[in-house]
Amino acid sequence: MISLQQMTYIVILSEELQFQREVRQFLADNLPAHIVEGTANNGSVFVEKDIALEWQAILADKGWAVPQWPLEHGGTGWSPAQKYLFSKECYLAGAPMLIPLGLLMLAPVIMAFGSEQQKAEYLPKILSGEHYWCQGYSEPGAGSDLASLATRCEDHGEHFLINGQKIWTSYANLADWMFCLVRTDTRTKHGGISFVVFDMRTAGVETRPIRLISGDSPFCETFLTDVRVPKDQLIGPLNGGWEIAK
Repeated sequence: MISLQQMTYIVILSEELQFQREVRQFLADNLPAHIVEGTANNGSVFVEKDIALEWQAILADKGWAVPQWPLEHGGTGWSPAQKYLFSKECYLAGAPMLIPLGLLMLAPVIMAFGSEQQKAEYLPKILSGEHYWCQGYSEPGAGSDLASLATRCEDHGEHFLINGQKIWTSYANLADWMFCLVRTDTRTKHGGISFVVFDMRTAGVETRPIRLISGDSPFCETFLTDVRVPKDQLIGPLNGGWEIAK
């Protein structure tokens, strides 16, 4: 005789197998061959921007782009087993990993620390791929000791003015926006850092790719010279950036 516990396990297993079949069929029907080929030929940290965003758009249309997000922001509501099966089947089918900088690094920060206006402004554009993000953390003198960063962010009334340099900013030359750690108080080390976001087309933002011996590189130097950032692009409290970055 089958116990209630065994019956529950059989039902769950059956649902998971059905889900796995659904994912496989979706991939067979919707994963283009040129994306699989581009993923297989990629030798960089992330797959090429166009390939990643094309696949992201396909998944977003299905509602499967951000299984890690909560339902209210566009997540799937999947169980851990379903998330694992989806990831496994995508890997086996040759699908690319979506670029995590906006989807998995910035988005949770905005959900946790952003205002309702910021959530409404940034999250849909991260999900759709309209905003392709880069990370402005490391500096020439602040890598492993990140809290020693020196990029200055000064209060100029209705806006901040940022001056400094970031390095190893992956794909900054391709990014639309940057999320960035800046120094807003020089009197304290960890407690003087803030978290801001800004458009890479802002006057004073310059990127220079760092060429490796291969002739190509995902890495860039980013120079910030009198970059004006509206104060509503501060995420979380002023001088609260270190807690957010952690």
